[in-house]
Amino acid sequence: MKWNFDEPVSREGTNCVKYDLRTETFGSSDLIPMWVADMDFRTPGFIISALRKRLDHEILGYSFRPDEYYASISSWLLKRHNWEVPHEWICFCPGIVPALNICTLSFTRPGDSIIVQPPVYFPFYSAVENHGRNLIYNQLTEVDGRWEMDFKSLIKSITPSTRMIIISNPHNPVGRVWSADELMQLAEICLENNIILLSDEIHSDLILPGFYHTPAARLSEKIAEITVTCIAPSKTFNLAGLSTSSVIISNPVLRKYFNSKAEHLHIGNGNIFGTVASIAAYSEGSEWISDLMDYITGNIDYVIDYCRELIPEIIPVRPEATYMIWLDCRKLGMQGKELQEFFVRKARIGMVEGSVFGRGGEGFMRMNIGTTNQNVRKAMEQIEKAVALHR
Repeated sequence: MKWNFDEPVSREGTNCVKYDLRTETFGSSDLIPMWVADMDFRTPGFIISALRKRLDHEILGYSFRPDEYYASISSWLLKRHNWEVPHEWICFCPGIVPALNICTLSFTRPGDSIIVQPPVYFPFYSAVENHGRNLIYNQLTEVDGRWEMDFKSLIKSITPSTRMIIISNPHNPVGRVWSADELMQLAEICLENNIILLSDEIHSDLILPGFYHTPAARLSEKIAEITVTCIAPSKTFNLAGLSTSSVIISNPVLRKYFNSKAEHLHIGNGNIFGTVASIAAYSEGSEWISDLMDYITGNIDYVIDYCRELIPEIIPVRPEATYMIWLDCRKLGMQGKELQEFFVRKARIGMVEGSVFGRGGEGFMRMNIGTTNQNVRKAMEQIEKAVALHR
């Protein structure tokens, strides 16, 4: 392995949400933070070098995104996901969450209905409700420890006012990589009912061995016409602080609406360093991701084996993508605030409690294992001791 992911890097005192807001979030700084979805690994050196090179020119005035920015994204999507994306389909947005909100404002009207699939990334809900749209739940179903889309329920939930569905592909927090067949079935329902498919694919490069990501818009030209895809280098390369993402829209009418709303909100300029980092990431990042996912796989295996052998009350759902593990803690007999307090006060671990993600998340915890194996080992030991005292 070329990169040293075992190297501990202190993040304290850097205005880091994950570490420096522990007391504000959990009431104590004396815990291992495994909540916010960023990693504790150094941003890859080839990205840092590109940023330093740009700093050699000591003027940081107004800038625009060069052709190289769009070319690097198109090249990456073709090589990684066999998806041909012309430059003109790529729209800028300073983050996926802003993109979700802009899509709601661009493609729907107050009173329209939008479907989400809980348990899911919680900003999906606010992107709907904060703008006077009706939220419809199409809850995922759990089948033998694996989460699936409930298509029968989805069809029943559609009304004449339903305009859009927001999906997490791959899924956060349950870790599913939706298959081409699942996405095709979903897309056909959307086509039949004139529903826009908004696909958050920010985790699409964090695919674990044995699985393959399918961009929803790649399924067919017809499906691409109703699909809006959100991607970013932020999760993959630990660049969340640079606020740079892309929204890919092949339909020229939808693309016009999106760009127009972004212009009206004056959020389209971005920043110099986000552009530089994005180009470097998508131009040079393949080998780094390969090593990263090998390391993440080791952490996942460790957590699953540890629970199986020493903490049978906790059943990890093996993820197919991302660096998060969805922990089934229902055998502990706690949920909600009580479950959160148990991990904070007894185990000294800061994670995200499952009900935050909506219906179906009760009794679960989301653990971020995008950290050193040493941190993961320490966390599991602390959890084991806490559960032993709880028995």
